[in-house]
Amino acid sequence: MAGKILFNELGIIRYEEAYRIQTLIFNEKISNKNNGNKNNFEIIICEHPHVYTIGKSGNENNLLIDDAFLRKVDATYFKTNRGGDITYHGPGQLVVYPVIDLDDYQIGIKEYIYRLEYLIIDVLKEYGLTGELSKGNIGVWLDVGKYNERKICSIGVKVSRGVTMHGLALNVNTDLSYFNHINPCGYINKGVTSMKNELGKEIDINEVVGLIKKGFNKLF
Repeated sequence: MAGKILFNELGIIRYEEAYRIQTLIFNEKISNKNNGNKNNFEIIICEHPHVYTIGKSGNENNLLIDDAFLRKVDATYFKTNRGGDITYHGPGQLVVYPVIDLDDYQIGIKEYIYRLEYLIIDVLKEYGLTGELSKGNIGVWLDVGKYNERKICSIGVKVSRGVTMHGLALNVNTDLSYFNHINPCGYINKGVTSMKNELGKEIDINEVVGLIKKGFNKLF
């Protein structure tokens, strides 16, 4: 039986600090599970200062700049334990870290990722954007199969003992120039976009947070 969904909105927070908080919650939930105690579903929602993160199986050659250039663009680099390759986080991008026991919902990792993807597709629909799934590629995309196929939301997760950490990153008002310094998620022939870029205007990020929260309550 699943517990309550608790939302923890942290605002703009360094990746390392959010990772530390997330890990504490993650370890607590595994401990609770091992002891037969009920877990709540906790979701961290935040933004990060400019940072590039790479997953445990990522290729460091997909970071196209050196330490000096990282300092020049006021960005940091962090190796993490999620799945996936390299990605960028920064102001204007909503990052969502759900810490959930999949066994409470009787779903596996594939179904969990599908739910995250369709949650974002539903959010984008509210703004007249048609998010899609791209075969063999995790995340949410626009114009799949066309020459200008581009990613608007990245997803990378870790699961241990059925408990998840890491999650999704939705480009809302993101400065897309920072993606020029990496091969995003390892892709060298696919673009990246944001809601602001697609709609030609600044998006109310708090409004998007509200839709994401509604989405989690609906899908879980």
